[in-house]
Amino acid sequence: MKRVVLLGFILMFSMVFISCSSITVDDYEGRSPELSLEEFFDGDLVAYGIVRDRSGKVIRYFKAALKGEWENGVGSLDEVFWFSDGERETRLWTMESDRQEGYIGTASDVEGTANISVKGNAINLKYKLRIPYKEKEIIVSMNDWMYQVAPGVVINETVLTKWGFQVGKVTLVIMKKNVINDIPDLINQFDR
Repeated sequence: MKRVVLLGFILMFSMVFISCSSITVDDYEGRSPELSLEEFFDGDLVAYGIVRDRSGKVIRYFKAALKGEWENGVGSLDEVFWFSDGERETRLWTMESDRQEGYIGTASDVEGTANISVKGNAINLKYKLRIPYKEKEIIVSMNDWMYQVAPGVVINETVLTKWGFQVGKVTLVIMKKNVINDIPDLINQFDR
């Protein structure tokens, strides 16, 4: 009987341990449409998104304009965000190919560097971001996942954590400028 209980405990512990294993960008290898950091973030893009607090309540909406340029494996991504509460935020990313790890990214409000991994249709960025909070500045950890769901369309989910606890979440759709021009054609494909 003790063996059965011990075996059951080991099996239950193993299932919990396996279910808690974290997702890596390698899980998306071979998925399509393939997402290339240098191709997708080149040229003009637009984004629309929401910011949620730790309870999941939407606290802000935003739209953004992005412009990317690449030369010899080094890219810049200029971002301008307009929030529903009137705030305007800018960020200029510099990204550089790191043959062993993928890419390294830097920006003025990023603490250290961002590690950028790319596989299949997914990109994962991990970095620490300095953000204003109640008249001071705090540093939060960002786990940023992007998935290309159609040519020129990426869905982005970011989890913000502080001391290991989730404090917010950002969800947005990023589209290349030419996708916006295709929307009327896409809508006309419906039989009404």
